[in-house]
Amino acid sequence: MRLVIASCSVDYVGRLTAHLPLATRLLVLKADGSVLVHSDGGSYKPLNWMSPPCRTSVEAPAPTDPEGATEVWRVRAAKSDDELRVVVHEVLHDHSADLGVDPGLVKDGVEAHLQRLLAEHVDTFGRGYRLVRREHMTPIGPVDLLLRDAAGGHVAVEVKRRGEIDGVEQLTRYLDLMNRDPLLAPVRGVFAAQEIKPQARVLATDRGIDCLVVDYVELSGRDDPTARLF
Repeated sequence: MRLVIASCSVDYVGRLTAHLPLATRLLVLKADGSVLVHSDGGSYKPLNWMSPPCRTSVEAPAPTDPEGATEVWRVRAAKSDDELRVVVHEVLHDHSADLGVDPGLVKDGVEAHLQRLLAEHVDTFGRGYRLVRREHMTPIGPVDLLLRDAAGGHVAVEVKRRGEIDGVEQLTRYLDLMNRDPLLAPVRGVFAAQEIKPQARVLATDRGIDCLVVDYVELSGRDDPTARLF
């Protein structure tokens, strides 16, 4: 990771064209090759960037570059003609550090935790539900939960932290195969997530799949309604 604070102007040329006039900015060069241009505002979002795969070269200013330029960074995309061009006038700070291998973000409430909690509290789906098994295998992979409802019918549940169209498509494929099994059919589907995108909900409804928004905090028992003042 290299962090450079510099007075610079930035131009992006390719599928779109964008220009950032001369100002002091933070330039971030990551080990994966990506380059990000940040200002002191705008929260976490960069003003401009180049995603990997790309390569960066440093060149002397061209005669057409503004007076006072000391060097030019050219960041070229590997799979397109896109280019990020940073004209540096003055470097105020330049620091590099090896961050090592990142273990990744461990999130509370990820799909495995949601699946376990829903398996332990199948009444979340309604009265009379019972768990048949977790990770019920189909020819194309396991559906997260297989339940029986109060009437004895099978229910396949796909659990996501964030419910999007891809998850609905995945559950649709599982249901198609499970409903070919005479020992299971008819099987209906439930798409369960902490948040379900409107497009995913529309698609699920169109395919006869029920949607369930899960309150992870309440389900995990950390939200005690009796302890509330309001």
